[in-house]
Amino acid sequence: MTSAAAAGASPAPVAPRKRKSVTGTRRTVAALFLLPALVLLGALVVYPIGYSIVRSFYNASGDGFSGVDNYKALFTDDGIRTALKNNIIWVVFAPTVSTALGLIFAVLTERVRWGTAFKLVVFMPMAISMLAAGIIFRLVYDQDPDKGVANAVWVGVHDTFAQSSAFPKAHPGRESPLRPDSGGFITSAAVHTGQTVTLPLVGVAPDQMPSGAKPAAAAKADPGKITGTTWQDFTRGKGVGRLGAPDPSELGYPGMKIEAVKDGKVVASAKAAADGTFTLPASADGAQLRLPASNFKAPYNGVDWLGPSLVTPAIIGSYVWMWAGFAMVLIAAGLAGVPRELLEAARVDGANEWQVFRKVTVPLLAPVLAVVTVTLMINVLKVFDLVFIIAPGSSQDDANVLALELYRKGFAESQPGIASAIAVFLLLLVIPVMAFNIRRLRREGRR
Repeated sequence: MTSAAAAGASPAPVAPRKRKSVTGTRRTVAALFLLPALVLLGALVVYPIGYSIVRSFYNASGDGFSGVDNYKALFTDDGIRTALKNNIIWVVFAPTVSTALGLIFAVLTERVRWGTAFKLVVFMPMAISMLAAGIIFRLVYDQDPDKGVANAVWVGVHDTFAQSSAFPKAHPGRESPLRPDSGGFITSAAVHTGQTVTLPLVGVAPDQMPSGAKPAAAAKADPGKITGTTWQDFTRGKGVGRLGAPDPSELGYPGMKIEAVKDGKVVASAKAAADGTFTLPASADGAQLRLPASNFKAPYNGVDWLGPSLVTPAIIGSYVWMWAGFAMVLIAAGLAGVPRELLEAARVDGANEWQVFRKVTVPLLAPVLAVVTVTLMINVLKVFDLVFIIAPGSSQDDANVLALELYRKGFAESQPGIASAIAVFLLLLVIPVMAFNIRRLRREGRR
């Protein structure tokens, strides 16, 4: 009976085994593996941030507590205010233009055979360091058209429509019949038909004379007209040549414009031939001869790209050159995932290509465009290299940004307190943008 009862009794419950992690490792071992990374993170990120925050409340010498004075300087110091204004310009325009160009390149290159090669060329600047890109664009923006590509192109286009004078430094010499007049020169006395007039000038270097210039010739008198010569009245060597008369080695001023002026009005005009001779009609009788200011217009020297007014847009242009390829690659990857049937359905419904792009493609790419724009915003808040290298010393104050001002305050001006305050301020500016980007990435991941 006892044995039967014992046989019918249920077995004692077995205690559940302790569940191990998927990898079979214990938490202590995992913590040990993470410890080096945590130490490095603390040493390289957490400690510097904490130290900068503490240091931002000390004065320049570091031996006295100054409270929030350094933070007040962020909004009262002229250099920092200029840097803050420029940072706003950078954040508004640089990411927007880079993303827009990346979108255009990504959409257009999808339809051509050589799209891959084009993408490679556009993305190639990303392989160049900021230092190298800064040096390249410092040369591109050089004021001298013979060195700077930007001004070489600009001057070439300008001179196509408005040719500069070949005689910008020409002026009357000794015993000249010409006197200054409104940027040009005019004869002191009136001239009459049948008279030959000499209009000698000096001041043009021999290597700057027009290639078509020929040896100056004395004009022949014409009873019903006014004739004359305008030329370079200078011969090398002391006491060589005749003053006020063409010599064999002296060249004429081809293309020099001569105007006959009566009572302040131009009654006739002519242009000098290759040997400097010119002829005016009888209507010029009794007029004064004037060489207008257009003859002495200085050659166009281009745009001062790195001057105070254009230095920031110029540097933003170099940034766009570098980062448009980055935007293009990310947007092209997002474009590859767009359902083609949606685009085809829009075309079947009668939408043209612009409407498909604006109403279908861009909305579908909105998440990618947001990620690219926010990433570039974080990047431009910290821009330093391009501004430091491209902007010359004369306009670096006008191109100043927060990261550059941090460097100048901390190292050039020995004000580490203010430099730390700028660093903390930059961190506060970056954190909301980073948080937005992380939240969007998590939202995309959940989808």
